[in-house]
Parts: sequence; C-alpha cells; structure tokens
Amino acid sequence: MSTPDPLSPLRDAISEVDRTLLELLRRRMELAAEVGRVKAGAGTPVVVRDVEDVVLTRARQHAEACGVSEEVMESVFAAILRGSVERQYRVGISLRQQRSGRRMLIVGGSGGMGTWFRGFLGLAGHDVDVVDPALAGMPAAPGRFHSLEDAGDLDRYAAILVAVPLYRTPEVVAEVVARRPRAPVIEVASIKTPLAGVVESGRKEGVQVFPLHPMFGPGKSYYEPLTFVLAAYGDPAAEKREISAFLSHPYTRVVAVPFAHHDRLMGWLLGLAHLSNVLFGAALTRSGIEASELRACASTTFNRQAATALSVLAESPDLYLDIQHLNPHRHEVYAATREALARIEQMVEEHDREGFRETMAKARRMLLEEE
Repeated sequence: MSTPDPLSPLRDAISEVDRTLLELLRRRMELAAEVGRVKAGAGTPVVVRDVEDVVLTRARQHAEACGVSEEVMESVFAAILRGSVERQYRVGISLRQQRSGRRMLIVGGSGGMGTWFRGFLGLAGHDVDVVDPALAGMPAAPGRFHSLEDAGDLDRYAAILVAVPLYRTPEVVAEVVARRPRAPVIEVASIKTPLAGVVESGRKEGVQVFPLHPMFGPGKSYYEPLTFVLAAYGDPAAEKREISAFLSHPYTRVVAVPFAHHDRLMGWLLGLAHLSNVLFGAALTRSGIEASELRACASTTFNRQAATALSVLAESPDLYLDIQHLNPHRHEVYAATREALARIEQMVEEHDREGFRETMAKARRMLLEEE
C-alpha cells in the first residue's frame, strides 16, 4: 500500500489560496478601472507617486509577518501597482479616444516603429494604410502597398507618416514631398540634421513636414506615458498644436524644441546613454576575466548595469552606429566623456576625497533635477 504524499494536501491548500488571491486581484483591477474612469473624466494623471509610496511602504511593513524580505514584498506589490496603472490607462484610452474616421498612411508600416504606429493610430480611431517593400511578395489586400506609387492619390490621407530606417529617412521623405501632398508629412527619425534640407524644401513647396521623435522603441506599451519630441522648424507652440491633433491618445506628452537644438539634445539623451553601455560591455571584453566568473561573483550594481547594457547591446548595431555617426554633436559628447574620465582618474590617483565627493554630488543633483 503506497504511502500518502504529505505534500499533496499542502499543495491543494496553496491552490485554494491562489484562487482566492486571483479573485482578490480581479476585484482590485475592477476598482482600478473605476479609478481610471474617474481620472479620465477629471483629466487627472494616472500615476500618483505619493499614493504608490504609501502602498509600497505598507507592503514592506508587513514583510516580516509574512516571513519574507522587504524586497520581496515590495516587488510583489510593485507588480500589482503596474497592473493597476495599466488597467487605468486602458480604461482612459477607451473613454477618451476620438473616433475621427480619418485615414492615415504609414510608409514603412511593416517595420518595428511602423507596426507600433499602426497600433497607436488604430487606438486613436484612425484607419491606417501601409506602404512597405516587404509587402511585395504578399497577396494584394486593401490598404497594403509595396511602393509609394501603388498607394495612388496621397491627398486622400489626413497625414503621411514615414517610419523607415534612419539612413533612408531623408530619401523617403524627399520622395513623399516630391508628390506634393496636401496632408502633413510626419517623420520619426532619431537624428534630424540629415533632414534639414528636405524639411526646408518641402515647406517652400507648401508641404508641411513635421520632424517628430518618439522617445521609445517598438516594444513600448500603449498603456503608459508616451513622450514625443517635436523638432520644430517654425513656431514651436504652433507646430505642437498641429502635431498633437494626430496624436489623439490621452497619455501622450509632446515636447517641442527648436529643430537646430534637437540633435545636440539627443547627443546626450541617446548618444551618451548608448555609448556608456557599449563601453561597459566593450571594456569587459578586455578584462581577461571569464564571463562565467563575472556572473558568479557579480554585485547588485554590476547586475543592474549589465541588464541595462544588455538591453542596448541587443538592439540593431547598424541603427546604433547611425545614431552616433549622423549626429554632428557627437564630438562634444565624446570630449566631455574623455574629460570626465580623466578627472575621475586623477582624483583616484591623488586620493582626492573632497573632489570625488563633489563629483558624485554634482552628478547626483544633475540626475535628480526635477521639472
């Protein structure tokens, strides 16, 4: 006669508790949806840091009673908060979206950002057609074209969005501008200097070209804040109003900067951020230490930095090289990086505690600066 498994009743009890937890989570998300409806009606922000801090503090305080660390309890409730925030965003988008019925065209609509914008514009209530060479071998379908010529009359579109590889953007925008569409042309390249000529010539021909820069990649959720930087060629406030009409999503944030300033800003926001992570990995390849040993002995700080670096190193090398190479302000960033490293090296060699403290304090103040 087999011995009863002593774990079986415990697992059954845990399963019952899990079912209760899932029901409680369902109820919590229902309440989050109600909160989202109220916030959508009042036009108030979804994320309220003070409220989140109270929830996380309460979770940490109950960690010992649950027999786990504060970090574990905080991570559990942080995940619940993320779910609640997403639920509120989903409800807000559903309530606030404007079904305008306008038709949009995306050139490069089968690529990463093109696909993202298809979903984004669809949520905003637009009908979206797509031009992409990748469609050439596919069966014909309404609204799917493998070339701009096949798309026919561009004047039937409310806007034309260009989302092609960075190095091809000036050429493709020029091709669209040559058709002289009445609709505005929106391009979403990361670097704008190569586009200066075509933007200016387009405007002389009466074609509005809006250089827009989504500050995220194609993996970005639609249900969280979305920041776009508009490189305004004319009046920033007026152009921001015009472009915002096409970004009819309740949680978009459009920041307008002068066209000439955009790439200098991106030299630091993209160029330096990418550079520091590539440098981290490239320096490690020169360490002479096996990767397995680094992983086995890694500190918390190393693991955090490695995770960030890996997120960069997993991206397209061609794109990230173009972001560096095509930015005319890269030399300013590289010079500042070399100077900062030389100064840190000097302080370390001289055991300059005061200088090192001040360097860390200044860097901390820069990163913590609030709007």
